Amino acid sequence: MTTPAQTPSADAPAARRLLIVGPPGAGKGTQATRIAEALAIPAISTGDIFRANVSQQTELGVLAKSYMDKGEYVPDSVTNDMVRSRLAEDDATGGFLLDGYPRTLDQVDALDAVLADLGASLDAVLLLEVDSDAVVQRLVARGAEQGRSDDTEETIRRRLEVYAEQTAPLVDVYEKRGLVRRVDGMASIDDVTAALLAALGAPDAR
Repeated sequence: MTTPAQTPSADAPAARRLLIVGPPGAGKGTQATRIAEALAIPAISTGDIFRANVSQQTELGVLAKSYMDKGEYVPDSVTNDMVRSRLAEDDATGGFLLDGYPRTLDQVDALDAVLADLGASLDAVLLLEVDSDAVVQRLVARGAEQGRSDDTEETIRRRLEVYAEQTAPLVDVYEKRGLVRRVDGMASIDDVTAALLAALGAPDAR
């Protein structure tokens, strides 16, 4: 059963320390960029953090690459340290939007510790809800257009299953904290952006 989005009071400041969650094909990347621009905060994805550290050959980047080159999973401790370092940068002091982290319950605990050290905490978790069948059709069509052999219906449905398995426990944790803002991700791009901003108590800049 879908829980209605929690609407901030009219006089509450817009939430600015955010996490965005959504399945493959939900338009999460697009919305992350739009919301971050609207709130003038950095959109931070774990993919970007990894690429930046590896390309800059930071100590953490070299360590992560040593695992990646062997085809091994980069330990949570390395990922956590990368996120800790990124959130300590000047542009994130006034807020941020995390995309792709945390992915596990252990990472939820690690993020709590990182934010506690910074004297902060998450303000909201944005959850894009979509219809699985519609997303499958959307991604299959995109795969055909782009010639992506990995975007078959079978592989897409499996990716959605993995997402649900990994994300459900995280959403439950943040739901209990009253942080989750659920938004219909099947609406138009502009309408989804407007709904997300409204759920955060931020004005729609359109």
